[in-house]
Amino acid sequence: MKFKLGEFVRFVDEKREGYITRIFNEDLIGVTGEDDFEIPVPVKKVTRVHGRDYSGIEDQAFEEKDIRTDHFQTKGVFLAVVPDPSKGSVVNFHVVNNTSFQLLATLTTTVINEFKGSYAGIIAPHAAIKVFTASLSELGTWPQFNFRFLYYTTQNVECPKPLVIAEKFRSKDFSGSKETIPQIKQLGWLFRLDEDELIVDPEKLKESFFKPREEKKDVEKPQKEIDLHIERLRDDHHFLSASEILNIQLDRFRKALDAAIVHKLPSIIFIHGVGNGTLRHEIHKIVGKHPQVRTFTDARKEKFGYGATEVFFK
Repeated sequence: MKFKLGEFVRFVDEKREGYITRIFNEDLIGVTGEDDFEIPVPVKKVTRVHGRDYSGIEDQAFEEKDIRTDHFQTKGVFLAVVPDPSKGSVVNFHVVNNTSFQLLATLTTTVINEFKGSYAGIIAPHAAIKVFTASLSELGTWPQFNFRFLYYTTQNVECPKPLVIAEKFRSKDFSGSKETIPQIKQLGWLFRLDEDELIVDPEKLKESFFKPREEKKDVEKPQKEIDLHIERLRDDHHFLSASEILNIQLDRFRKALDAAIVHKLPSIIFIHGVGNGTLRHEIHKIVGKHPQVRTFTDARKEKFGYGATEVFFK
């Protein structure tokens, strides 16, 4: 009997059940139960639980509804890591597709140059699908996650280039508080996969190195708390679109982050508010991968609630 990660199984010889959170080989799997402990068990000692099916490769094709070109969403691919509501430290990985494209998606995992296919299928626009299951208490042994996405639509819209992401999670990625994932109506951690790449112009970089000292501007030391509410940054914010507001806020955030690093501050607080969570998501994604960031967390909940993040530097 061949099992997959994330399947729900029951022990044959004892009153135990749980999720498959690791596959050691064809004969041995790891099962995590209600006590949050992963138990190695021979495959022949467990059986599938009916009614708890695992979503694998299947026919997911569907008919698209016509969308006006100016309403067609081309960005918004996320990974949501969501605790299982009944199994403690077990977490389920969902790919969230907020675009108007169908996503032809695959997930392979890598452990010490050993590759394993974990998911392949089609994800509908503005939908989410579970692709993996693991135990959060075993984060140190998680594999590297290799995602590949092809964009598809029957409409007259140019498809982006294929999206290829290799992600290795660290404990600080889960140091922030959980948030509601609308597509699955559960709390979890959200990671953006299709963020814009930083493009470095070699010529401009070279010019900055050889710019005379008198032309170089001193970096001003930032305040301990940086308020990113748009009304604090621009007087004309009523005339700006949502995307323009987000870009202005992120630009202010990046400049303050760089300045804090230059001045070797131990930490800095960014006040982003609660809102719809977009700005907070973007900030957490950036600091979660920043080489100079040690960790980050919600700042002074008694003052800001969940509307501010404190970033700690190495």
